[in-house]
Amino acid sequence: MTPAHCQDLAELSQVIETLLGPAGCPWDRQQTPESLCDYVIEEAFELTEAIRGQDPDQAREELGDVMFLLLFIARLYQARQSFTLPQALEEASAKMIRRHPHVFAGSRVENQEQLLRNWEQIKRREKSGEQGIFDSLPKALPPLLKAYRLNAKAARHRFTWETDQDQKEQLDLEWRELKEAMATGDQAKIEEEYGDYLFTLVEFGRRLGLKANAALEGANRKFLERFQAMESLARERGLDVTDFHLKDWDALWNEVKADR
Repeated sequence: MTPAHCQDLAELSQVIETLLGPAGCPWDRQQTPESLCDYVIEEAFELTEAIRGQDPDQAREELGDVMFLLLFIARLYQARQSFTLPQALEEASAKMIRRHPHVFAGSRVENQEQLLRNWEQIKRREKSGEQGIFDSLPKALPPLLKAYRLNAKAARHRFTWETDQDQKEQLDLEWRELKEAMATGDQAKIEEEYGDYLFTLVEFGRRLGLKANAALEGANRKFLERFQAMESLARERGLDVTDFHLKDWDALWNEVKADR
């Protein structure tokens, strides 16, 4: 980190000190690490949206917002005499060095699989009270992201299909079981089999080097952009979309799709 970066962090920290001071902001002085959790999540989503949207200006702004919240929370923990920001940063540096022995300690890894397996083993040694492979997985992860992480962690411990073809056959099996459940009309069974199919589909994508959460977000964005483009065309042509039928939408959809 350059002196300029240190100065910028010091300036932002001073802003926080002023906000928390006697002449500062009443709202800020009422905050706790717990009360700021939802804001951290919201700002992280906004940063993710900016990055995936290929918008560096927005990403810069959102990164600053996330950094502000992280410094704010660290300052509140310091006020509780729990820990300081330098302690947190020192611990993070030590952890990254410890978990990258192939970079900092001269050890060798043969491939990506071994690298990730070593990472998991080091993590488990660090957590002396944790015995389960999935104990470190945050319980509040969104379901699609959690499915990816569950499959990835299981694969690192070789609990996965031996070949991609085996996994594809399992995906086909899950699809058949879903169709069988749909034929029964049992909604609870349909939901269960639909979940199994989604879980297996996430693993199918992982083996292709795809993260389901990011891929679905891309599909969401594409659909929204095309739909908004259809609405714009309809307005330009004086068409009332509330009177549209599927054929009307299809005509606009195909026109928009051809341009995008």
